[in-house]
Amino acid sequence: MTFVFVSGNLALDFVGTLKWRRGTVEELLATPGDSARWAVEAGVLTEEPDVDAAGRRRLLALREAVYRLVGQGMAGWPWDADDLAVVNAEAGATPARARLTPDGVTRVGGVDAVAADVARSAVDLLGGIGDLALKECVGADCTRIFVDRSRGGNRQWCGMEECGNRVKAAAYRSRKATA
Repeated sequence: MTFVFVSGNLALDFVGTLKWRRGTVEELLATPGDSARWAVEAGVLTEEPDVDAAGRRRLLALREAVYRLVGQGMAGWPWDADDLAVVNAEAGATPARARLTPDGVTRVGGVDAVAADVARSAVDLLGGIGDLALKECVGADCTRIFVDRSRGGNRQWCGMEECGNRVKAAAYRSRKATA
């Protein structure tokens, strides 16, 4: 399995590991090993951490707390105290240990490091939420949230490879059918 990183923020990319939230849900972190692979593919760590079932549950709880807080922030609602407590507790965890080697930078750590980096990314994001153009993908079933950094502020899809191409292909087929 390959993960996608199109949201423009580590915490939002982590939230995106649960796809199609309003339809047939697709869990990309179905196993502890998936969580470990995500950490490496996201660049949080350079070596897969040991993630057990409890660690996976902890990461999923963080993911859902971030998702709810982002939704509340986008809607202008007050943040849930329990979700804030989850994010703040994880933001205080031990981050990845970075080392410079002749081969480049290595980042090592465990579940604490993954949770800390995701939570700190969420804190930075949510702390400046009023200054960011956060959007939810307009794809029919997609629920991925992203930071719109496009020049005109008119980005509609989480990414072209998945949602953007689907919408554009459907529009093309519709135009051809009516012609």
